[in-house]
Amino acid sequence: MSTVLSIDQGTSGTKALVVDGDGNVLGLSERPVRPDYLPGGGVEQDPHELLASVVDAGRAAVSAAGVPIDVVTLANQGETVLAWDPQTGRPLSNMIVWQDRRAEGICTELDRHKDTFARRTGLVLDPYFSAPKMAWLRRNVTREGVVTTSDSWLVHQLTRAFVTDATTAGRSLVTDLDTTDWDHELLELFGLADEPLPTIVACDAVVGHTSVFGGTVAVGGLVVDQQAALVGEGCTRPGEAKCTFGTGAFLLANTGPTATRSTAGLAASVAWRLGDHTTYCVDGQVYTAASAVRWMQQLGYVTTAADLDTVAATDGDGPDNGGVLAVPALAGLAAPWWRPDARATISGMTLSTTVGHLVVAILQGIAAQVAELGSAVATDLRGPLRRLRVDGGLTRCETLMQSVADLMQIEIDVYPSAHATALGAAALARMAHDPGLRLTDAIVAWRPSLTYGPRWSADRAAEFRARWNAAADTA
Repeated sequence: MSTVLSIDQGTSGTKALVVDGDGNVLGLSERPVRPDYLPGGGVEQDPHELLASVVDAGRAAVSAAGVPIDVVTLANQGETVLAWDPQTGRPLSNMIVWQDRRAEGICTELDRHKDTFARRTGLVLDPYFSAPKMAWLRRNVTREGVVTTSDSWLVHQLTRAFVTDATTAGRSLVTDLDTTDWDHELLELFGLADEPLPTIVACDAVVGHTSVFGGTVAVGGLVVDQQAALVGEGCTRPGEAKCTFGTGAFLLANTGPTATRSTAGLAASVAWRLGDHTTYCVDGQVYTAASAVRWMQQLGYVTTAADLDTVAATDGDGPDNGGVLAVPALAGLAAPWWRPDARATISGMTLSTTVGHLVVAILQGIAAQVAELGSAVATDLRGPLRRLRVDGGLTRCETLMQSVADLMQIEIDVYPSAHATALGAAALARMAHDPGLRLTDAIVAWRPSLTYGPRWSADRAAEFRARWNAAADTA
């Protein structure tokens, strides 16, 4: 199979891998990207820094691999947007990151249309998605150029094409879930009807060629980062689910070839489109996972994320919160609450409370949000999740993973590589380069590095979740 340069462009960094057909990583490079957290809920990135991270990481990975590559692919942040000049490629604004909440007022103005948005797009009317941010940019920053998600700009820098893929378009609030085409009535509601829009392409399409990384190679296999991880972890059948623990935590479950609207407060999206065939998923988010850990670092609770298990308090039955209950809604609560105005709370502290108890409580608060997402997925699937596949840096935290298993009451399989997103995008790139390849053959087979089973009884888990939900209601 093809040798792929797979670029995973994320919130806090860009990772580039050269991967051969057997899934061996021949070259790897990472470059940090620093989001700026602004007053009023703003989160921005410097486009020049972001582009440089893509180019530098890609070139370094190719150099380290020392072999020719056949195809380049890009996994993107999904809902991050910017304005730019389509003639020169010059950015006309900063990147407005998916975490940015400044478009809340626009969503409030459109609240009477929220059922229309849900019915047509499968999404909840929320500034998390890209169209509200695009409208905010047009109102507050510039009317010049085009305004798109980050992938369209990056691909234009590589190939001069003006495209986006079906998974990214599906995160916009202005794309019809059934047809995967732009919905012009919804664009009109956001004041975006006259905007030039990129062509929506399948995830196995070749969109152009680039010589940025040496030689001239095809570019294809474009996909949102979370959907890429769903592919990489082999969730190809309805009911299979994964959760990525990164800056936030993102749980996606395959729902098959029919677009299903969530009845449980989740988003319904395109999982991938291969040719004319679309597979769908439902998904939910925890806004602060690794970002909550960084907050604990700033407060001095832990020095690095690797210290979490060492600092976390334990007793004979495992992690011990000392009676402390935390709702780490440091950037609001996402699905299934959709309450950007929620605020973090910590309760139950006494003079005997230690830093270790607080660390456990915050990790359990992250796990509790994931458990609520799992219950919402079970409602939409009309049956419980049987197990959950997990990836991301925080899967190295035993306290967190055990808490997820305890509260969800299912087994948790840890993906053995730190590169689920890049490897999933590489599978789609192989299909772009070799149109006869099936998805199941393009995905590299894997076995979990660890499996966590629940140690808590079902009654104990239910009691904790009831108390935690009561605390979340006050947040």
